[in-house]
Amino acid sequence: LGILYFMVILVVSHFLWKFLVLGDEGGEQVTFLRLDISKPFIFAAHHIAETTENILNYLGFNVRLFPNNVIRHIENNNSVQIVWSCTGIKQAYIYFCIIAFYRGSWKHKLWYIPMGFVFIYLFNIFRIAFIGGIVGKFPEQFTLWHEYILKYTFYLMIFLLWVIWEEKFVNKKK
Repeated sequence: LGILYFMVILVVSHFLWKFLVLGDEGGEQVTFLRLDISKPFIFAAHHIAETTENILNYLGFNVRLFPNNVIRHIENNNSVQIVWSCTGIKQAYIYFCIIAFYRGSWKHKLWYIPMGFVFIYLFNIFRIAFIGGIVGKFPEQFTLWHEYILKYTFYLMIFLLWVIWEEKFVNKKK
């Protein structure tokens, strides 16, 4: 029953996001019920782009951050653009919904939800830096890593956070 409840919350929160939060992939405007909510997304996308540039340069890639959050590899001009949907905000929202609307004590939810946000943030930084590095050497693999492997790994991580919640905080009391 727990996994079914998890799936219902995941699907409902995903579709609520899809229908209520709108934005052009290449653009910077993001709206919620036609209200402009772009600023946090623009801030987060730029922060992630700067952080990714720093990580890639630290790891030995020669990259530079250009306007519109484009990270370009200097030696071959391969690039990626960090847009509003790369921020991990949607995944943090879905994770919040799963834990907030699932069974369990709010005493634990008040620290478990922010702790999960930290994991989501760190995984997202890893994800974007990894994709940025892949693009430098193997640009033809962008779609594979971005659309398939790391996208679903992101949701697997959210599932694992829920499993820990279920096992350590909900079922522990039974």
